[in-house]
Parts: sequence; structure tokens; C-alpha cells
Amino acid sequence: MQKFGCIILAVGLAVAAFIAFRFVAGWTEQGPAKQDISIVVPDGATLSDAAVMLKRSGAVLSADAFLTRAKIFGGGTSIKAGEFVIPAGASNSDILSILQGGKTLTRLITIPEGMPSILVHERLMANEQLTGDIKVPEEGSVLPDSYAFDKGERRAAVLARMQAAMDKELAKLWAERAPNTVAKSPREAIILASIVEKETALPSERQMVAGVYSNRLRTNMMLQADPTIIYPITRGKPLGRRIRKSEIAAVNDYNTYAMVGLPKGPIANPGRLSIAAVLHPAQTKALYFVADGKGGHIFADTYQQHNENVRKWFEIRRSRGEL
Repeated sequence: MQKFGCIILAVGLAVAAFIAFRFVAGWTEQGPAKQDISIVVPDGATLSDAAVMLKRSGAVLSADAFLTRAKIFGGGTSIKAGEFVIPAGASNSDILSILQGGKTLTRLITIPEGMPSILVHERLMANEQLTGDIKVPEEGSVLPDSYAFDKGERRAAVLARMQAAMDKELAKLWAERAPNTVAKSPREAIILASIVEKETALPSERQMVAGVYSNRLRTNMMLQADPTIIYPITRGKPLGRRIRKSEIAAVNDYNTYAMVGLPKGPIANPGRLSIAAVLHPAQTKALYFVADGKGGHIFADTYQQHNENVRKWFEIRRSRGEL
């Protein structure tokens, strides 16, 4: 009987040792995931919450086993919120390290310079990784840039960051404005910058274009900016055809071919360089510019010089078969 009891004890100890060995080995051995897995840990989530998410996603075999091992072997460091990528085959130890201090997955949404707000709205609404509804933001209120966001984040929160970035950048640039700017307020700076943004895609030209429009405003000349004709028709989307004579003559709050001064509001969301150009315009006598056929513009001080430049531009267009 005593011998039999010893056998039972030995078997029990062996089983306990095996269980202990498996428990320890399970902390560092390869996990069950056959491919990389993305997991989103929301703000305020506990280690227990994360364990359940990991089990549901297939990153661990057991939520309870992961949680127990993590509490014993993982130390006291709390997990972070965010979206994480769990590599295929990651061990329990690897996974906890990722959740405690690993790099969260960065998702970006980009707003190009000069994008009108109606297209900003469409871009945000088309992103299926964002949630919630938003209205079309006020024109000129969004700073063009690339913005990080979390999967499942509300569109309203992302838009608020874009608008806060514009407020901050505009305040900084306005405080550093040059004495020769014609902008009387930050809003006027945004309005004029939106026109400069739409008139040239070359960073090297922005201050010169701003200088031309500044001169026109000082002398009460019409700005005569084609993009201001298009904006009330499409809200900034591409027109897709030539501008009609009736549209050039149309009287509204934006068409600078039919008014003196600035339109009533921005016609796009201008970038930092265009805002800075308006607040630091080139010192120039130029009042005119026209395309040079190479992606840039030729500037002129007098109407006679401008007419000659226009003639050359039409010759270029005829040679291309555009007229």
C-alpha cells in the first residue's frame, strides 16, 4: 500500500511538473496566429479586455492562460491604447511586450494643398476605417497635411485636429507677418492665400503671385483670378471644361472678374507656403502673369508687356493643337 502511494505521489509530481513546464513554456513558445493580426486596444481597456480580444482574433489559444501568464511573467507595466500589429507566430511574451511598449500602427489621411472643403468631406467620409458623420467643413478651415488616426476613430475628431492645426499655424504665421502684406486680418490672409494656392503649383512662384495680387488690391484693380469663377459653380471641384463667357461676366460673391477686392470667403484650403506668401509677398511692380507653357508663369509690370506674353502663350497652345 505504501509503495502504491509513492507511485501515485510520483505520478502526481510528474504531472504537476509537466503542467508547470507547459505553463512556463507557453509564455515564450510560438503562438497560433498564421498571419499578422491587427488588434485595436481602446482607451481604458484592461489587460483582461485585451486577453479576450487576442483570443477572438486568434493571436492566443486561451484568454485566461494569457492573462495568468502575463500577470506572473509580465511585470507591472500597463498596456497602451492604440492599434497594434501582432506578427504571425508571436508568443504570449512577444504580444505583451507589443501591447506594453510596442509601436502602434500609424494610419494616415492626407489633405493636399488647395483641396476644397467639399473634397475634404468626401475623403473623410470615404475612409471606411473612420466612424460617424460630419458636415462639410468651413472653407479654408483645414490645414493641408497628413494626419494620423486610429481605426474606428470618429471623423469629427480627425476633422477637429485638422482645423485646430490650421488655427495654430495661422496664428503663428499672422504673428510673423511682414509690413507689406495687404491682408488686414487672418481671414483675409486665408482668402487671398486660397487664390494664390489655386493659381500656381510651384512653391517658388507663390510669393511672386502673392505680390501681383497684393499690387492689384492696393490699386483697386480686379484680381481676375480664374479659380474664383469656378468656385461658385462647383464649390472647388474641377470644372472639366473651358470657362464660358457668361460665367466670366457672372456677378456673385466670388467672381473676381466682376468685382474689385477679395471674394467673400476662401475658395480652397491653402497650405502653409501660400499663407506665408500672402503674409510675405514679393516686392515687385508686376501686375500681370500668364502661363509660360512649362508649368510656371511669366510676370509683367505693364499691360503692353502682358499682351506680348499672352501672344506667346497662345502660340504655344496653337503649336500643341489646343486651339
